[in-house]
Amino acid sequence: MSVLNHNHVTPLSSSSSAIFAKNTFTSVRTQIVSVSSKKAGVCKCVATSPAEQTAYKTKVSRNGNIAKLQAGYLFPEIGRRKAAHMLKYPDAQVISLGIGDTTEPIPEVITSAMAKRALGLSTIEGYTGYGAEQGEKQLRAQLASTFYSNLGIEEDDIFVSDGAKSDISRLQVLFGSNVTMAVQDPSYPAYVDSSVIIGQTGEFQKDIEKFGNIEYMKCTPENDFFPDLSKVSRTDIIFFCSPNNPTGSAASREQLTKLVNFAKDNGSIIIYDSAYAMYVSGDTPKSIFEIPGAKEVAIETASFSKYAGFTGVRLGWTVVPKELKYSDGFPVAKDFNRIVCTGFNGASNIAQAGGLACLSPEGLQAMHEVVGFYKENTKIIVDTFTSLGFTVYGGIHAPYVWVHFPGRSSWDVFSEILEKTHVVTTPGSGFGPAGEGFVRVSAFGHRNNVLEACRRFKELYK
Repeated sequence: MSVLNHNHVTPLSSSSSAIFAKNTFTSVRTQIVSVSSKKAGVCKCVATSPAEQTAYKTKVSRNGNIAKLQAGYLFPEIGRRKAAHMLKYPDAQVISLGIGDTTEPIPEVITSAMAKRALGLSTIEGYTGYGAEQGEKQLRAQLASTFYSNLGIEEDDIFVSDGAKSDISRLQVLFGSNVTMAVQDPSYPAYVDSSVIIGQTGEFQKDIEKFGNIEYMKCTPENDFFPDLSKVSRTDIIFFCSPNNPTGSAASREQLTKLVNFAKDNGSIIIYDSAYAMYVSGDTPKSIFEIPGAKEVAIETASFSKYAGFTGVRLGWTVVPKELKYSDGFPVAKDFNRIVCTGFNGASNIAQAGGLACLSPEGLQAMHEVVGFYKENTKIIVDTFTSLGFTVYGGIHAPYVWVHFPGRSSWDVFSEILEKTHVVTTPGSGFGPAGEGFVRVSAFGHRNNVLEACRRFKELYK
């Protein structure tokens, strides 16, 4: 071995080589060495300064509101744990009944309309560029007549979007950081997380698993999953999802009437998430606007995701009635229109063609068949856990089964089920502190997978 110096090469003995190598590699652990050549066979060693090794940082501070968020968003965290499990058990058949993602093919009556629209974009006659930010007129009119007939909702009250989740964040931008908000506990995590990001909340209080400045409306079996409004403080905004994700419970007409009256008495605005309305049966309301006076205090957001399998296509809508006014009398819809026009160029024209097909007589029938399939899955899951002696909620008006594991940690049960059955569920505590001790099982899955998962549940808990 030889050592390089400035002007010549000096051979080393074998013992000297070992000492040199040890010292050199020890040094390399703490500094980067660059080698430059001035002429053939002659090298110079130059140590890079510690300052040059440090990654460059801007002078822009991190958004402190995002820094408040606890760990990751629930569903990516479940995905991370699923991926780790699959690395640990590469030969296992992992079944996902966790995240509420649809699995069945979109009906052909719907995809054929999207395909026709897509191919039309290759022609002079069929090409369209930017559309109306609020959505195509024909689709807005069809949404009004299909879902809000005789409810006083008109096409210009409807804003077509790329999904309800996106509109939840747009509504947060609309109302800003100075409003107060209430949320069902447990509830879809996007409500709380978007409130944190926009700056409406205080710090996370680890001892009670809640953010400051949020009114958590406890919804448990003891109160029939509807909050005791006499114990709820007044807030500007009330997020309310029915049928509820994750509990699967749907508010009755009497309960929603109480909610609307509560909002009116307090001068609050309800953001009503009706993403699962097509799963509702009987006299249970599908829309908040079935309740008298709701147009003066409520916004409704909805989606094709769980009806037509549009979780990847992305198409939804939000209803902002012209009767809804701020404290100064200014229409809320005008401000929402400004938010939409500023931050959104409208839903995909191909997706909107699919939406129109969904609302045709054939499309509606096809969607009801898809929903019916998932409701059958739900019954299989409910029957399985009931037969094992568990207390089960939901599963009637929603594709979710809320299973009670008294005295146990939701994440522990999630881990137990994943480890012993290779089935992914969702821990109830991920939806709020009142979800502790519960696990949500989704009915979105191929029939064979649902049957196999239930067989494994029976093996585990028999």
